[in-house]
Amino acid sequence: MRSSTSLTIALIFLLLAATGCNKLKARDELNKGVRAYKGGEFESAIEHFKQSIGLDPELLTARVYLATAFASQFVPGSPSEQNILFAQTAIGEFEKVLEVEPENLTALSYIASLYYGLGGSEQTDQGVREFFDKAKEFRRRLIEVDPQNPEHYYSIGVIDWALAFKTNMAKRTELGLRPDVPLPRRSLQQLADENSALVEEGSEMLEKAIEINPTYIDAITYLNLMYRQKADIVATSQEREEWLQRADEQFARQERLRKRKETQEVDANGGN
Repeated sequence: MRSSTSLTIALIFLLLAATGCNKLKARDELNKGVRAYKGGEFESAIEHFKQSIGLDPELLTARVYLATAFASQFVPGSPSEQNILFAQTAIGEFEKVLEVEPENLTALSYIASLYYGLGGSEQTDQGVREFFDKAKEFRRRLIEVDPQNPEHYYSIGVIDWALAFKTNMAKRTELGLRPDVPLPRRSLQQLADENSALVEEGSEMLEKAIEINPTYIDAITYLNLMYRQKADIVATSQEREEWLQRADEQFARQERLRKRKETQEVDANGGN
């Protein structure tokens, strides 16, 4: 009996020692992967990160780096199969991170950006919308855990503007109309049916981004553009002029901020 107990204790110690040894090896592989990643040697980095995860599946940092290594090779807008595979693989690895930490900001941010980039690589309107909708889904999740970051609201606003603008331009091309010409009533109503939800959400998101950061020039720029989309779907010419006036105010605001920023940069550089 005493011999059996001693054997059991010895086995436990051996198991703990092996586990500890694997964790040390996993850390070593992680460090080797990080060095390779920083040197731009992505294939080597990926192999080291995989080895690290195999030795210690609970080492979440290794999985984050593995996903990031795939994401770093993705080029937004490129439709090549290899490029798309990089994004899809990265998303899959980041989703494994979220299974452990559902509020992991790095994983959520990368997935949102990757879906946005995949939308830019897509050739069909339906495909673009599907990827952009996924990007917005993850931006909304980011808003839940990081509500004071204006970038999340801005990103949704940009997506909404891009979709609304694309539909607007398609309608104008069909009718042979310039961007500054009001649409005929029937076409205006059709455009309003398609774009109203996007314009309302996008305006709200951009306004929120600016509320958080009143000097967010990019958000102000897109709010100007979004108000012009709003002007194209309102019912009366008076409303149209009011929204165009609001757009002009945002344009003037962005220009003032740009000039102020340029002046500050010149002063910071000693006037050179």
